[in-house]
Amino acid sequence: MFQSIMTPVLALAAWTLVMLLWMYATRLPAMQKAGIDATKIQDPAELNTLPIEVRRIAHNYNHLHEQPLIFYVLCIYGHLAGVADELNIMLAWGYVALRILHSLIQALWNFVPVRFAVFMASSIVLVVMTVRNVIAAM
Repeated sequence: MFQSIMTPVLALAAWTLVMLLWMYATRLPAMQKAGIDATKIQDPAELNTLPIEVRRIAHNYNHLHEQPLIFYVLCIYGHLAGVADELNIMLAWGYVALRILHSLIQALWNFVPVRFAVFMASSIVLVVMTVRNVIAAM
């Protein structure tokens, strides 16, 4: 399980789907309670009337489709190029753990200074992975 850099890729993809389910489990009842008919929404801004607790989960789901794209590319490159060594695998797992922590902070608490610190830590992990892959490619 911890010997392949592709396993953290699978873990983050699975976590993204957990957030998708969480989003719908909170959004659909909130829309019903607010009297919002999904078939009549003309502008996504209409969802801004939903409670912030519901919107934060949706925002996080969207965030999991932004920066993690770089993570997926780095892991796939490392796997295909044969540079997915033990350190890169540990970095990949660290990134996944930080993104899960980021999700939980944003969805449950959303104290921005802490969330930002976790985001920056995950960004540093990506920078280290990128540098290691570029060096290996040279």
